[in-house]
Amino acid sequence: MAVTIEPSNMRLLIVSGSQRTQSQSAKVAQYLVEKAKNYKEINHLELCRYNIPFWDGEQDSQLDPSSGWPLISQKVSRADALILITPEWGGMASPLLKNFLLMCDKQETAHKPALLVSVVSGISGAYPIAELRMNSLKNNKIVAVPDHLIIRNVKEVLNQCDKGDAQLTQREIHLRERIDYSLHMLHQYSAALQAIRIQHQSQPYPKQQEYSYGM
Repeated sequence: MAVTIEPSNMRLLIVSGSQRTQSQSAKVAQYLVEKAKNYKEINHLELCRYNIPFWDGEQDSQLDPSSGWPLISQKVSRADALILITPEWGGMASPLLKNFLLMCDKQETAHKPALLVSVVSGISGAYPIAELRMNSLKNNKIVAVPDHLIIRNVKEVLNQCDKGDAQLTQREIHLRERIDYSLHMLHQYSAALQAIRIQHQSQPYPKQQEYSYGM
């Protein structure tokens, strides 16, 4: 049976993983909210504003009455694509974002594309991307798209202002163009993987429940 996809009906969830309020990660997230196109709905989830329990390996930790996880879970489940933004701290991804990814259940995230974004005040930023690709997506089955973004010297770029391109540095112009391309490609993956998810549900692989966890 052919699957009909309406790309304009898709939802995007942007997750900023800094543990600080008024963070540069949130600033970048807001810029991406303004630049993302062709989604029915775009939400920005700033993790530091929610009470999220530490993952302890038990599903019950998600059900704590004081936890903000049920609301987060609802937003994640509704999303067709994710953008995961982490600051680089000591060469590592944010503990808050890693905890978020542990809390995510495959029923909420499986076979959904994610654009990984690293934010750093200096000139590094590659390590968090490598970390997230290596050890953060195995069981939640999020699909990291090949492209990623590293926002270096973040305090100097993507600031809210009315400057035209003529007043931007060449470096920032190239960065903004890279962002536009990455958002475009994420939208393409969103449409493609939405079809896969629909088929996965309507025509499940025999005994697919036996392969719930990655190797």
